Amino acid sequence: MKYLITAIVIISFGLIIYGFNLDNTQEALADKFIGSGTLGLFLIAMPLFLYKESKTRDFKDYMLNEENVRKMQGKEPKKSEKEA
Repeated sequence: MKYLITAIVIISFGLIIYGFNLDNTQEALADKFIGSGTLGLFLIAMPLFLYKESKTRDFKDYMLNEENVRKMQGKEPKKSEKEA
């Protein structure tokens, strides 16, 4: 998956650079290359990268609840009545 994402990013940047380097007589074709490179980056490569990086994360750690706020402040987590 890492190599697929890298290949998509390189190809997308290549399309964008090629689109900017086309002559002024081929503006419509240049716009197509720039647009397809941008779509490749933001609609294919970025979602694949985010999926790859987030599948090993526990989203509960990033939720803002009372327990995590107390951890950030350096205080002891409040014990609930059920635990007492």
